[in-house]
Amino acid sequence: QVQVVESGGGSVQPGESLRLSCAASGRIFSIGVMGWYRQAPGKERELVASITYGRSTNYVDSVKGRFTISRDNAKNTVYLQMNSLKPEDTAVYYCNAFIYSSISAGMNYWGKGTLVTVSS
Repeated sequence: QVQVVESGGGSVQPGESLRLSCAASGRIFSIGVMGWYRQAPGKERELVASITYGRSTNYVDSVKGRFTISRDNAKNTVYLQMNSLKPEDTAVYYCNAFIYSSISAGMNYWGKGTLVTVSS
């Protein structure tokens, strides 16, 4: 059984920073792409940032230059450093990971989400 658990959400003022963490545990052979998605009230879930095993990254335009995704393959963990936060970054942030339980068997896993609120 595999679990993906986020942490690090909270309430901050505009311009402040937060760091989200997401740790995968259980029967893990390896992890492919890991990513952070977010869903604001009344909006669809969107990809914020993703990172491959080799650490190639991709960001949505609205967070480029402010957010940084990174991962520690030894700890099966992905991070999202969020700087210069804006009210429009307010959302539930979800971790996603494609996890292989063996050399040929992999599937997508989601965390339950962590709330980030940016407000003055």
